[in-house]
Amino acid sequence: MDINKPLAYRMMPKTLDEYVGQEHILGKDKILYRTIKADRLSSIILWGPPGCGKTSLAKVISNTTKNKFYRINAVTSGVTEIKKIVEETQNLLLNPSGKCILFIDEIHRFNKLQQDALLPFVENGTVILIGATTENPYFEVNKALISRSMVCKLEPLTIDDIYKVLKNALKSEEGLKNFNVEIEDSTLRKIAETSVGDVRSALNGLEVAVLTTKMDEKGIIHITDEIAKACIANRKVIFDKNGDSHYDNISAFIKSMRGSDPDAAVFYLARALARRRRPNVFS
Repeated sequence: MDINKPLAYRMMPKTLDEYVGQEHILGKDKILYRTIKADRLSSIILWGPPGCGKTSLAKVISNTTKNKFYRINAVTSGVTEIKKIVEETQNLLLNPSGKCILFIDEIHRFNKLQQDALLPFVENGTVILIGATTENPYFEVNKALISRSMVCKLEPLTIDDIYKVLKNALKSEEGLKNFNVEIEDSTLRKIAETSVGDVRSALNGLEVAVLTTKMDEKGIIHITDEIAKACIANRKVIFDKNGDSHYDNISAFIKSMRGSDPDAAVFYLARALARRRRPNVFS
């Protein structure tokens, strides 16, 4: 275990069987599951909120595929990196298959020129693109790339999904097993609920709680509700003024008024006004 790496990084799944959540696209009868298992993946765009498992899924694919796998971040990379990857891929001495899988994190940060540079290589099969984005790709990604890719929308993880990941983290050698942690299931579920679908946030909070709590005389680290509350950021509201969350919330507000449902109307109005935070679930 490399303690210098964050718990969220150490707990990233290595295989599809270890991956938690997103059953609507990764169930064993779903096309994405079957193509990854068979190593017959075509270009895909992974769209979802932070901490829902986009990068984790890319890591699973990198461990599954026999093709050369490259990863770049759109914030720090550009056309030069793309051309270098393509040159290496097309060199049959270095890569006999003549194709690669290229994972681009934050692909919406690429401008039109950078996205256009990918097109001919995605078109001819040299590059199998995996793009990850938190923004609506139908607005932020080149339409030509969208037409050549399968868009997979990842949902925020459920409380049960995040609870399962937290339990695994406490038992795993790569996680917190060696710290001898004692924590009530109810406290773990509160951490999961507070994270609002962001498993990275939940794991970061649990790690902070463990690393900042002293052992008792028996060498046990006890994590109580109070300790967890102090180490977890206030619950987030997934609400933005420009993206889909804004329109989804306002649409629900209008429909509630039209349907003469005052409780729902007040709820969605309060959610719009709150925007940033909700009260912490810890009592």
